[in-house]
Amino acid sequence: MLCNKPILPLLLALCAGCATTPISAPPNFTAQDNVAGQAARDTYRDPEPIAIADRTSLTAASLWTRDRGSLLGDRRAVSRGDILTVVIEIDDRAEISNSSDRSRSGSQQLGIPQLLGLPQRIDNALPTGASLANALQLDSSSNASGDGSVKRNERLELRVAATILNVLPNGVLSIVGNQEVRVNNELRELNVTGYVRPEDITRQNEITYDKIAQARISYGGRGQITDMQQPRYGQQALEAILPF
Repeated sequence: MLCNKPILPLLLALCAGCATTPISAPPNFTAQDNVAGQAARDTYRDPEPIAIADRTSLTAASLWTRDRGSLLGDRRAVSRGDILTVVIEIDDRAEISNSSDRSRSGSQQLGIPQLLGLPQRIDNALPTGASLANALQLDSSSNASGDGSVKRNERLELRVAATILNVLPNGVLSIVGNQEVRVNNELRELNVTGYVRPEDITRQNEITYDKIAQARISYGGRGQITDMQQPRYGQQALEAILPF
């Protein structure tokens, strides 16, 4: 009985190590100390001073100025730190079907019935029934066929606010958008990065995903439900090692 006492704490430690998240604890939000988040916070913390031009009271009260705060002003995101909305509406369908058929056959025969009388002398030393008249005969045949098909259907409709991180020398905007929503013990994540042109941004300060160059869109989650849908580490290791 004394030898079995240290086993219980060891088993509890192993069980705790196998779990990906603490028991009954929801997943934590992503830390905001990444490069993208830091750049965005630096922009908001240290904004550039805005020079306000002198104007008469009549001009300041006019609705026809082109300032960003006026009725007809352009409120699209154009500079570092501005926010715009990315509209993701993916409805892709693809179907591919391939088939192939291949066959090959061959036959080879080799015999030396007459070679300066040597085959006859060698035949006398060979076992009964053996002869060099038909020294070698080979037959081969192979047949291969393949059939494959791919059918994919994806539909995704999302909206996320993105921040302009940088303005390239040619005017192209580098954007990044992150969104996390936690419901009970499941965390949903949406990440968008890429490059956009200012002229592609609509008057509603929105841009569709198909106008984002080098777009990287990630939509997923983590938590108890996602963890249960994944095989355990031991099973994944066996599937990677076993050849059958």
